[in-house]
Amino acid sequence: MTTSPIVWKIKRFFNIGSEKELREAIKVINILAQEVIMQKRKLGFSNHRDLLSRFMGSISDETYLRDIVISFLLAGRDTIASALTSFFYVIGNHPEVTKAIREEANRVLGNEDLTSCEQMSELHYLQACVYESMRLYPPIQFDSKFCLEDDYLPDGTFVKKGTRVTYHPYAMGRMEELWGCDALEFKPQRWLKDGVFVQENPFKYPVFQGGLRVCLGKEMALVELKSVALSLLRRFHVELAQPYHHTPRFSPGLTASFNGGLLVSVREISP
Repeated sequence: MTTSPIVWKIKRFFNIGSEKELREAIKVINILAQEVIMQKRKLGFSNHRDLLSRFMGSISDETYLRDIVISFLLAGRDTIASALTSFFYVIGNHPEVTKAIREEANRVLGNEDLTSCEQMSELHYLQACVYESMRLYPPIQFDSKFCLEDDYLPDGTFVKKGTRVTYHPYAMGRMEELWGCDALEFKPQRWLKDGVFVQENPFKYPVFQGGLRVCLGKEMALVELKSVALSLLRRFHVELAQPYHHTPRFSPGLTASFNGGLLVSVREISP
């Protein structure tokens, strides 16, 4: 049952009920974000190259910096988990892809661990696999925007102020008009040209927001995805515990979650 606007405004004014709980929860989240920033300052961030350190070196507004941390903590949690689940699902059905990822990692890193963004930028095939996985199984399957002013879409369609526009990355990632007759196939090579990853048009690939307004956490999300995927694949054999010959079912919600999770068998790779 939807709460009347008048009711929640009264509860907020008197700080009671669900509005009191919400205010206390927001306070806890703000304290956590400020603690993350404070600990980073204690450690010294000027020589660090992680994303938060880079923001701290260029942003002086403490409230803005806190909001960035909160967006990373909240927006990046379930979406990263969803993207990794889908990633291991698709490569579980394509063992030759896992082999190619390991070969590329061995060529770029040798026997060492991944230690820099420069090394990661050389892992073109891994990047292609991550993008191709999210093309077929985007963490956010549909999203909406509201038009602040009268505007036009790229194809010339007029959009009146106040209009809600919903786009569907899951459907767009499977359209033959955009991806060709093999749109339903998992083919990382579609992102490569002469072995180098090629960024697609954001209007065609709206996983990190529709159009030119890119998601704030895009780069951090990609770093997390590739780091976790690579560290697991270089240490373990990850195989699907049972064959999946059908399209996976997803649980209702904003973030795409496998209904019942993804059952896998994990074995450590012998030294």
